[in-house]
Amino acid sequence: MTGHVIVTNGLTKRYGDRVAVDRVALTVRRGEVYGFLGPNGAGKTTTLRMLLGLVRPTGGEITVLGRPPGAPDALARIGALVEGPGFYPYLSGRDNLRVLARYAGLDDVAVEAALELVDLTARASDRFRKYSLGMKQRLGVAGALLGRPELLILDEPTNGLDPAGMADMRNLIRALAEQGQTVLLSSHLLGEAQQICDRIGVIAAGRMLTETTVDDLRGESTLVVRGEPLDTARSVACRMVGADKVSTVDGMVRLQADAARSPELIRALMSAGVTVHEVRPGERTLEEAFLALTGVGLDDGTETTP
Repeated sequence: MTGHVIVTNGLTKRYGDRVAVDRVALTVRRGEVYGFLGPNGAGKTTTLRMLLGLVRPTGGEITVLGRPPGAPDALARIGALVEGPGFYPYLSGRDNLRVLARYAGLDDVAVEAALELVDLTARASDRFRKYSLGMKQRLGVAGALLGRPELLILDEPTNGLDPAGMADMRNLIRALAEQGQTVLLSSHLLGEAQQICDRIGVIAAGRMLTETTVDDLRGESTLVVRGEPLDTARSVACRMVGADKVSTVDGMVRLQADAARSPELIRALMSAGVTVHEVRPGERTLEEAFLALTGVGLDDGTETTP
């Protein structure tokens, strides 16, 4: 399909009697950052490995850059980091990247560019075994970035990074997309996904539950009112947006309205004699939306890949 970098239809993987991935339909569009979200054990890593041709599907269809998974001409245009980086411990970070670059027919200029992108130039001469977890992860991302691939597939790219490193990685991923590269990343960090992803796919127990934008999954913006008397505050809210868009939860009134309408709401409440203690945006976080959709937290279970 035009504009689609990855398309799967009915993608399935079984290991004996266990269904790891169950008829997943996924589409990644050119130039977007696509977040692949799910609890541990949901089937995220297995799906990524099938996209790269590392695992053979039991059923379904896949095209990646218009080619079957694992096709050499497509793989040459893909950078990937799946299940953590694997490098020679006795080589430096720079020399490890040089090994990868030689296989890809790239020169040292590409190596230095990748090191600079992930802010590892100053430690590039250190042996890999001396790297912290976060530095190892950044080197893995640098390896995926070699040669400016059209498509990046990243499995938990912020794993092991401190807050500053996570912010740098977030900015890097957005910059890559703005330059025309497509990024598919799996993550359990919903706050990160909320800030950088254009669209997301949510998977649980091997099944794709939804594929949508972050804003659509979070739903409409709401305002939360804490005031007395409660019944009067509710009546004011109903007049403002309609009774079908108002609810009372935990002694507070929640109404579907944008934060820009807060001044209008406060004026109406005060005119009606309501003592206003608080008016604040009540928009659901991505995590709240995710929990409502899946019924589980992202850290439940343990994902294993046979």
